[in-house]
Amino acid sequence: MGEDGGVSDEVDERVTPPLVDEAVKKAAVCWVRIGDGPAYALWCLPLDGALLVVTGPGEQAAPGLADSDTAEVTLRGDHGGRIVTWSARVTRLRPGTEEWDTVAPLVATKRLNASGTAADLVARWAAEGCVLSRLAPAGATVTGADLPADSLAEQPRPSPAVRAVRRPFRLHRVRRR
Repeated sequence: MGEDGGVSDEVDERVTPPLVDEAVKKAAVCWVRIGDGPAYALWCLPLDGALLVVTGPGEQAAPGLADSDTAEVTLRGDHGGRIVTWSARVTRLRPGTEEWDTVAPLVATKRLNASGTAADLVARWAAEGCVLSRLAPAGATVTGADLPADSLAEQPRPSPAVRAVRRPFRLHRVRRR
């Protein structure tokens, strides 16, 4: 209600749309885009209506996320189709704070293929300068009919993991008849 008793045209950005809220609860991987850059697939942990993401040395890469205040997050379904894209407010959790001490161990326990205990992992994140970011829904949401009709496919980014394709090695000569 407005000050004059009528209905207000203002939208409360703190109210998360139900589709975003439900998609966040089930997310294990999110695609994060900072500015006009490419989207990066990142593993995440949903907690209290937001996604928690760890980036940095020895962890996943998301260039620019640690220094950004906003990002665009896309969540996909089990079969790869986009469910929702939303604007996120990015908050960095700092080692030594009460929030870090509460949240970092929760994220560390969900980290797959980590060597050592969760406490060791949290200590490594703090020592090596890894960034624990909270991506909370804020602002615009793109859903359903708002999604583009084209595929949005992009060329693969260059990677040192790519190698030249060679012919298979043969131990003997194959006779042709």
